[in-house]
Amino acid sequence: MRIDFNGRLIDEPEIRVGFIGCGSHSFQNIYPTFQFAPVNLVATCDLDLAKAQAYARKFGATGAYSNHREMMEKEQLDAVFIVTGYDGAGRPFYPKLALEALEAGCHVWTEKPPASSCAEIETMQAASLAAGRNVQCGLKKMFFPANEKARELITAPEFGKASMAILQYPQSVPTMDEFKAYADGEAKGSVISFLDHLCHPASLMVFLFGMPESLWYDRAASGGGFAHFRYADGLLVTLAFTHGQSSEGGMERTTIVSDGWQHVVIDNNIRVSLHRAANPPAGQGYGTTPSYFYGKPEQTTATWEPEFSLGQLYNKGLFLLGYYNEVNEFARAILEKRAPAKGTLEQAWQVTRIFEAFFEGPRKDISLISV
Repeated sequence: MRIDFNGRLIDEPEIRVGFIGCGSHSFQNIYPTFQFAPVNLVATCDLDLAKAQAYARKFGATGAYSNHREMMEKEQLDAVFIVTGYDGAGRPFYPKLALEALEAGCHVWTEKPPASSCAEIETMQAASLAAGRNVQCGLKKMFFPANEKARELITAPEFGKASMAILQYPQSVPTMDEFKAYADGEAKGSVISFLDHLCHPASLMVFLFGMPESLWYDRAASGGGFAHFRYADGLLVTLAFTHGQSSEGGMERTTIVSDGWQHVVIDNNIRVSLHRAANPPAGQGYGTTPSYFYGKPEQTTATWEPEFSLGQLYNKGLFLLGYYNEVNEFARAILEKRAPAKGTLEQAWQVTRIFEAFFEGPRKDISLISV
């Protein structure tokens, strides 16, 4: 039995999960989603046992541990959620912890970044296949309702073919010296930040268009920059790293242009607009149209955005920011005995490959297909 969106008891199975990590992000954004998804939190784990116990009390778990191996051995879990950090060299803990959870027979959900190298992802892929268990990564941009709507619009036949796109994200690009120091084992903060945040626009690009063939990028003296991606079908995508911009008034914007006089705009992950070209009246055109107000509603711009005056699921951050969709997809995939549809290890490999490519340096044509 579980509680549905309307607060009613429904006869639906849940997955039994343990949670490794009791930090601020998991507290604010992951644990709270369990009340909406078919998830039964059984146990929590943190190196600080007092925190694990406090989180267990707060979110309804019956067990609390300071050793994740002990938790997995004792609790008969279906799955493990992992939200941790970085080791002393600035590498994510996720690959090591995921492998241990798979070995214990658990499905695995990890936060991003999934790894610091494609080799680690490939090891997880092999272990997942051998164990017959899913591994899903928290690539939340793939689960944003706004981005899902945009993908629906650009894949509709009437949109035509996407010909170019511009993704804006406020992130700095490390210098080559910083990349080299990180490659040599130094926990370089600028590269850790880049690894952590590149996941967002890169995973959105992969979700919307798939994996690009090549990359060319350049870095401004201020730390911002541009990355240009080319696809096999001719699609061009530019990722603008708008480091230095104001954090007020919207941090992100995505524009997707078709070859048929349409474009889609995603403003700050909240508002999605489909812009279409309405033809002017017969005999009128540029310079001869006395009124701009022509075109039927279905020929002009359509906009989707949630309202915020009512207490509804659709305007809660847990839903707008994709957290519920991530957790729900993970749980449903386990219950339905299938692979997750998004946030897959293949997509995690693609995002990590894009990260690795930046180490090759600016102003170069870098292949993303061959490594």
